[in-house]
Amino acid sequence: MTPSRIALAAIVFAPLLCAGWTDGARAQLQVPPSLRPEEAKPAAPPAKPAKPAAPKPATAKPAVIKPPESAKAAAVPGPEPDLAYGAFQRGYYLTAFNEATKRINATGDRRAMTLLAELYANGFGVARNDVKAAEWYKLAADRGDADAMFALALFNISGRGGQNDRKEAIRLLAAAAKLGNTPATYDLGLLYLEGREFPQDFARAAELFRTAAQAGSSEAMYALATLYKEGHGVPKDDAQAARLLAMAALADNVDAQVEYGIALFNGTGVARNEAAAARVLRRAALKGSPIAQNRLAQILADGRGVTADPVAAIKWHLIAKAGGLGDTSLDEFMTKQSAETRAAGEAAAKPWIAVIALSRS
Repeated sequence: MTPSRIALAAIVFAPLLCAGWTDGARAQLQVPPSLRPEEAKPAAPPAKPAKPAAPKPATAKPAVIKPPESAKAAAVPGPEPDLAYGAFQRGYYLTAFNEATKRINATGDRRAMTLLAELYANGFGVARNDVKAAEWYKLAADRGDADAMFALALFNISGRGGQNDRKEAIRLLAAAAKLGNTPATYDLGLLYLEGREFPQDFARAAELFRTAAQAGSSEAMYALATLYKEGHGVPKDDAQAARLLAMAALADNVDAQVEYGIALFNGTGVARNEAAAARVLRRAALKGSPIAQNRLAQILADGRGVTADPVAAIKWHLIAKAGGLGDTSLDEFMTKQSAETRAAGEAAAKPWIAVIALSRS
């Protein structure tokens, strides 16, 4: 995984699918004094997120296993290890900074420039500095690094680091997509879907989503599935939509899990399987989707594909309701249950509701 994928995973374009450059003086590759690692002050460690934004340092180094003497003569030298990125991936950010700086000064390596930008953009090992991050992204993008182009495009869209040029952002996205950057390809597809910077073109959007999906983007799989489901830019094909939703669901795309679970329950484009639908919807419910929580509550209340469980049905209904999705039929279902059953469901939902309330405060 490249660092820019870690730092900039959140796409700033709103999905529409559910319901210039450095001047000659900068060509010098020596790191400016203000950017030298010995003068960079480490940032205060961030609060621990629910999901780590980057790998944590290893707690123990693996044992070194020496090859047998007989194997030494047959050993074939391979490429030199990438010490900078290796250190980054293990969470040794100051080491990554030092190694990347060495490579920039020695060879003008564009990937090392992108790595320095990532460190500054996220405050990994050094104080966060969006302006310095943008400068390094520009240097790397100018030398053809697709990840730097994508990151700099997002800086321009979000206004980070003094960058605020949407046309330049689109140019960078197109350039990065042409070089095979998957997130840029997906975002470019969203622009054609939106129809603001370009004339709306569903067929072109589908083409870009297909390219990104083939490269493994679950977001693109879901987007393309939606186009097949609605018949926009591609022939309407429920089976193809279900196939893509299944792939994206396996890749843990929550929206796809919701849609695929509903498709399984209704038998839309795929053989009807209520038990499998309950399993898929449960995965999405556990990840916080109110829609999945509501559908799972209905399944548990009715006993469709699973054993009826009024306590669990009440639990998921109350959680979905706290998340903003009420359901009068499930409210009525609750009133018909015994006081003991209602109390058990409410107790099971209480920790979830507390977390939801905390997230909104």
